[in-house]
Amino acid sequence: MEQQGTYDLQFAERNVCVLIPTYNNAGTLGTVLEQVLGYTRHVIVVNDGSTDNTAAVLERFPQVNVLSYEPNRGKGIALRRGFRYAVEQGYDFAITMDADGQHYASDLLTFLGKADKNDPTILIGARNLHQENMPGKNTFANKFSNFWFYVETGLKGPDTQSGYRLYPLFAMKGMRFMCTKYEFEIEVLVRSSWKGIRIGWVPVGVYYPPAEERVSHFRPFRDFSRISVLNTVLVTIAFLYIHPATCCVSSFLKTGCGISGGSNCWQREKATGRRPPR
Repeated sequence: MEQQGTYDLQFAERNVCVLIPTYNNAGTLGTVLEQVLGYTRHVIVVNDGSTDNTAAVLERFPQVNVLSYEPNRGKGIALRRGFRYAVEQGYDFAITMDADGQHYASDLLTFLGKADKNDPTILIGARNLHQENMPGKNTFANKFSNFWFYVETGLKGPDTQSGYRLYPLFAMKGMRFMCTKYEFEIEVLVRSSWKGIRIGWVPVGVYYPPAEERVSHFRPFRDFSRISVLNTVLVTIAFLYIHPATCCVSSFLKTGCGISGGSNCWQREKATGRRPPR
């Protein structure tokens, strides 16, 4: 099934790909790919050990780059391997979207327009969490995640759990992560913020089918437990190291010996023969 992406040139000029991790989404993956390929052929699918007909669906799209492995390792591993593969293919940015049909391909253009190497930003597609068929557990989980993200980074945002995102891969090189499942999408935001990568949000549409048609691999008790452990670790690091270090840097800059005041400090040192007080 050959299809020419309408915005292929723009994706190529900005070195942007669309990265779709999938696990047992054979029922929706084909439609998702058809819609995405209407915008670009710069598409990578990570088949995270699917046991359904996903492989057969992917055979219908020979123009798509496919990374497959067994057994299932979790969304975090799928994204991490997808990022590495995208960098190897020469991409600087990856727009991630889910394979379950929740995300609208039309929103790809919003992310594409924000891919700027001079302003490395992780851009998150903020969903309307009060729309029809939105699962109640999603709303609670997002509020829970937003709160701890604020504690860990000092940043407030409307949606820290959306999987529809723009990642500046070139700015994330060398970063190490410990999470392998859903909680990776929280860890990557917190650690990137600590690294100095900006975090931003743009509104996106989202489709939630009726409960009887919905396919989800999220396991509330098990996944919330992992997320709680992760937040415990991140909060500990934040309060023992990140926040104190930030305060020290801020105080240092206020003395006039920071980047903007460096020459003044050097002149005082040269004139007096001693270093200015710290």
